[in-house]
Amino acid sequence: MRKKEFNLPFLVENFFTKYLVEQKQVSRHTITSYRDTFKLFLSFTAKILNKSVQDMELEDLNVDCVLSFLNHLESERGCSTRSRNQRLAAIKSFFKHTNVCLPDKSHQIHQILCISSKRVTKKIVAFLSREELEVLLKAPDRKSWIGRRDHALILFAVETGLRVSELLQVKITDIELNQYPHVFCMGKGRKERRTPLGKASVAVLREWLKENKSSLLFPNRTGGPMSADSVQHLLKKYQSIAGESCQALKKKTLSPHVLRHTTAMNLLQAGVDPAVIALWLGHSSMDTTMNEYITASLELKEKSLAKMSTTKTSFKRYQPTNDILSYLEGV
Repeated sequence: MRKKEFNLPFLVENFFTKYLVEQKQVSRHTITSYRDTFKLFLSFTAKILNKSVQDMELEDLNVDCVLSFLNHLESERGCSTRSRNQRLAAIKSFFKHTNVCLPDKSHQIHQILCISSKRVTKKIVAFLSREELEVLLKAPDRKSWIGRRDHALILFAVETGLRVSELLQVKITDIELNQYPHVFCMGKGRKERRTPLGKASVAVLREWLKENKSSLLFPNRTGGPMSADSVQHLLKKYQSIAGESCQALKKKTLSPHVLRHTTAMNLLQAGVDPAVIALWLGHSSMDTTMNEYITASLELKEKSLAKMSTTKTSFKRYQPTNDILSYLEGV
């Protein structure tokens, strides 16, 4: 292929179709994330250069342009550092692939690849206590179809610990409720796993499946797939309802991932081995389980403190002296 055909539209299309889909075989979620990144990036660049996206060349996407875009994400769009780093990773992936097609542009590309990710502050993970979870599960109105679906969804999410993307793609055929009840899912990194279901989930799902006419376990009103935003919205709605009787829940930030954290903490506090929890949640490394959840659990820390032998020391009440110089020596 002639080099003049390696224009920006071709390079972007080649990156998505040939590299991401055919060579890397990345998930649909990755494709969507990368797509959104380039829609934002190309639109931003076209605006600051006063060009149309169709008229832009690869040379327009230089290191200064990328840095300006990253600053724009944080300062104007209000993106977190983690989101900023994800957008940067997508851009770097594109330029790594482009470097193979256009080695003569390696100087420009190398400058972009040298942009470093920002360090992210690791916050203590949020999770729900048993009391908060019980109040939340009572919030949906189970006299309605939507309420019964939402109650089943929240209970299922907390018992299985599935990611919201995994949760929404579960089909009825992925569920086994008879011998050895479990759910099958294709998780992050194309890893298959089977997660056991508790008695509460099995009982609720048996009733839910009697009225669910969709092939999906948790469909929307029309029988189609729910979106992650709709799950976030329903959690906020029930948090507001449950917060009237539980002030602690009202103050928390609630999201689908907090339900996943709640699963991990319940397992950890029940004495389940961290290696088993890592497999249960589909973590790529057991370090994630050890670092995040053990750090967050005050209950486990208090139990560990109780097992420690106390240091023998005596208590002596402080008696002030009249010697000012002696006092100043000790300051």
